[in-house]
Amino acid sequence: MKHALVLFLCALASLPLAAAGKTVKIGAIFAVTGPASFLGAPEQKTAQMLVDEINAKGGVNGDKLALIIKDSEGSPEKAVSFAKQLIDEEKVFAIIGPTTSGESLAIKKICEEGKTILISCAAADAIVNPLASWVFKTPQKDSDVVKWIYDTMKKKGLTKIGVLSANTGFGKSGKAQLEALATNAGITILISEVFDKQATDLTSVLTKIKAMNVQAIVNWSIEPAQSIIPKNMKQINMNVPLFQSHGFGNVKYATEAGKAGEGIVFPCGRIFVADQLADKDPQKAVLQKYKKDYETKFKEDVSTFGGHAYDAILILTEGMKKAGSADKAKVRAAIENIKGLAGTAGVFNYSATDHSGLGMDSLSLLTVKDGKFVLYKE
Repeated sequence: MKHALVLFLCALASLPLAAAGKTVKIGAIFAVTGPASFLGAPEQKTAQMLVDEINAKGGVNGDKLALIIKDSEGSPEKAVSFAKQLIDEEKVFAIIGPTTSGESLAIKKICEEGKTILISCAAADAIVNPLASWVFKTPQKDSDVVKWIYDTMKKKGLTKIGVLSANTGFGKSGKAQLEALATNAGITILISEVFDKQATDLTSVLTKIKAMNVQAIVNWSIEPAQSIIPKNMKQINMNVPLFQSHGFGNVKYATEAGKAGEGIVFPCGRIFVADQLADKDPQKAVLQKYKKDYETKFKEDVSTFGGHAYDAILILTEGMKKAGSADKAKVRAAIENIKGLAGTAGVFNYSATDHSGLGMDSLSLLTVKDGKFVLYKE
């Protein structure tokens, strides 16, 4: 009898670890602190909240997730160091983030060469164009945001504009799209100025733009400048419409801008207007649950940026479910074939040639009214 028991225990011990469930390590690079913390901090909180929820329900395919978070402070150099560490030392299954486009572009090649899935939380089109087999992203495309802005301007009779952009990967990408799409949209850019992402006063640049008699301004940045620019415009009595990118999608920017922020127009995902969506809208339930869970747990307003991390985890785990395992190559291929997956940024439809997964219909036009984000109306 003892001999039979020993044989049984030995056989049990020899079973593959996966049969009892294993731990899958996921790296996360977020700007939790630093100039881009309005973006990175909600991402870090969201990612951990969602991973904890998934693990509490038994994990994915019986595997638990372990989130290894690195605070890049928005630095591309730190992001590169962390990416190498996560891939070479931690042997992570995948990386979500980084927060900013500059960081994501800096580690794109590292993840591609390391055959490690990267699901970026940044927006620049260049993150997925040119295509890299192992690299995906969750925010809406810069080019689609520009089209929304230009379409709105044309409807308002605004054709001569000034452009402001930060000297970051995100700013560079937005500037390029704004300039590339202007002519076909019937827009003339009279002046385009690049500012330092650490700038605390932009009155001199705005005074220069004001002298060009522009009909509107587009600012493309994610730094505190999004709140500084409307304040400075008010100080120099520059009374033209201010359009911002989807990087404005945190109500804290509107709060920081105060009364000067009233009337800012920007294309964005639907997290702020979730309750206004039709019940049959595929995003409504996802958005309402995420908003309730986040705001209840952290006692602060939800943002589109936290949503980007939510979507990254959602997409990665959906790929794992479809692949039926934590095999990197199989999960990468499964993500590339995801269709109709409702997330916070939109309904994702990836393909072998599209690692962005979102279209124009993932955006709505919002404005600031009484310090809050509401749907824009003509």
